[in-house]
Amino acid sequence: MTEKKFVALTFDDGPTPGITDQVLDVLKENDIVASFFLIGQKITEQSEYLIRRAYDMGCSIENHSKTHPGMPELNDREILDEVSYTTEQIVRITGEKPEFFRPPYISYNQKMYDLIDLTFISGYGCEDWLPEVSAKERTERLLKVARPGFMILLHDMADNIQTVEAIKTLIPELKRQGYEFVTIRDIFMKSGIKPEH
Repeated sequence: MTEKKFVALTFDDGPTPGITDQVLDVLKENDIVASFFLIGQKITEQSEYLIRRAYDMGCSIENHSKTHPGMPELNDREILDEVSYTTEQIVRITGEKPEFFRPPYISYNQKMYDLIDLTFISGYGCEDWLPEVSAKERTERLLKVARPGFMILLHDMADNIQTVEAIKTLIPELKRQGYEFVTIRDIFMKSGIKPEH
């Protein structure tokens, strides 16, 4: 029996009405799950339904800070506030605590590790926040580096329609190559890797 190839699709900077909906539609069409790293200040009455929808689909809801600052420059109190605010919002909406934290700009230091009681995570991106990187190029870059245990870092931020287009090609192609899409939590569990805090 061949070993299963797992991939975790992750999205940062949401929830974004108009974009996150389309991402969720693509996930649903392909019958897969993803993980969403939310920015606390973007969780509003207008965007809450997206978090509920993602959660109800089996996606994992994780923490990406409150205001997306460069966090190594912050003091202890500010660091804790950035994380606890978003965690509280996620718990309020889903009833479940996030397990993972993706530092804004993947910028971190020892102080953040000491203070934040979540597992830090990065991922492979394709510069999908740059409008000049086409949907086709985003897909090609990710397919080039795909391997089992792969964590894909994308953004469901405002106006990022090219990432919506990219995943319409990327997901079926990775499935064709035998990949199974799982949440960020499951990729560790199913691969038998224990993430370190």
